[in-house]
Amino acid sequence: MQHLRTTLRAALNLAVREGLIDGNPARHIEVSGYQQPHAKVWTGTRVEQWERTGDRPPVAVWTAEQLAEFLGAVGDDSLFAFWWLTALRGLRRGETCGLRWLDIDLDYGVLTIERSRTTAGYAVVEGAPKTPAGRRAVALDKHTVAVLRAHRRRQLDDKAKAAADGTPWTDTGYVFTRTDGLPINPNYATTRFRKLVQRAGLPPVRLHDLRHGAASLAHEAGADLKTLQDLLGHSSIVITADTYTSVLPEVQRHCADATAHLVLAAARRTRKKIKHMARKNRPARRPKSGAPTPAASGVASQAQVRTVKGEKNPPSGLAPTSHPRDTHHPHRPHSTKGLIRVSAAQTLHDLARPKGFEPLTFCYRTRRSPACS
Repeated sequence: MQHLRTTLRAALNLAVREGLIDGNPARHIEVSGYQQPHAKVWTGTRVEQWERTGDRPPVAVWTAEQLAEFLGAVGDDSLFAFWWLTALRGLRRGETCGLRWLDIDLDYGVLTIERSRTTAGYAVVEGAPKTPAGRRAVALDKHTVAVLRAHRRRQLDDKAKAAADGTPWTDTGYVFTRTDGLPINPNYATTRFRKLVQRAGLPPVRLHDLRHGAASLAHEAGADLKTLQDLLGHSSIVITADTYTSVLPEVQRHCADATAHLVLAAARRTRKKIKHMARKNRPARRPKSGAPTPAASGVASQAQVRTVKGEKNPPSGLAPTSHPRDTHHPHRPHSTKGLIRVSAAQTLHDLARPKGFEPLTFCYRTRRSPACS
């Protein structure tokens, strides 16, 4: 309906410019409920559903494996180069049918789109490409160049065979021709492609869907949207992004893995930071009562353990004489170990007087006594 509305408006606008009518009545027509179909990838789930119910999406795209299987099955077909160009370079059906050898430079690996062959009913119409952006140069890889060279040799062999048999041959210069040299009908390419898909046993796609698949595969290979727009000959990059580019399962899986890796890496960094801060703010462990302190390294500290006077080798690992908290009034054990023995010559003042504060003795020298006794 949308295409009918567009065609009707264009025809009536021409009538307005010619002065046949005063206004365009189709300008007020609105088509509701129409949505542009988006290409669906033939995943395993969709293939199983199609085999079970026969339902298929309006626009479908093969995966790279499915396309490789199709190209392997039609390798001996006379239009193998046609399917290759459409599936890998994204040419329209009319552009491929209107391609001539003078538009292809196999030495430099480039072809130029200058014309298009389409159908209007049963009639074939040849003219300019669909849009002004359709006039473009398409780069060719070495495999595509090899495919086109092989197709050229096959065409020359058919020409030589026709000359040997005396059958007529028309040298039209088109790349894809019939056995008599005339260009193929675009409808024949569509019918031929549908039969080959059924023979290969693959999920159904239209010939134009190969163009969608070419854009999706090129996008998966790393091509940006601007490059795809030039490759497909679109006038707007919005059409390339919204209609022709489908996200293949491998790209989705890579995106999902990258996103999960990013989130999990951030979570690991957060946990590591929390553990570091918790270890930094953790209070130091206090030594248990009766156990040696780590600073002593197995040897009792002299500040905590008083040994018996005269003992040469004090035992290691002795328990402290007081609890770490009892710093003001240390508790003395009941045993004689750790006590200082008092001799008979010592007095209480000697015991209470700290070391280094002994009483001073003054000596006065005189002429009669030169030295102190």
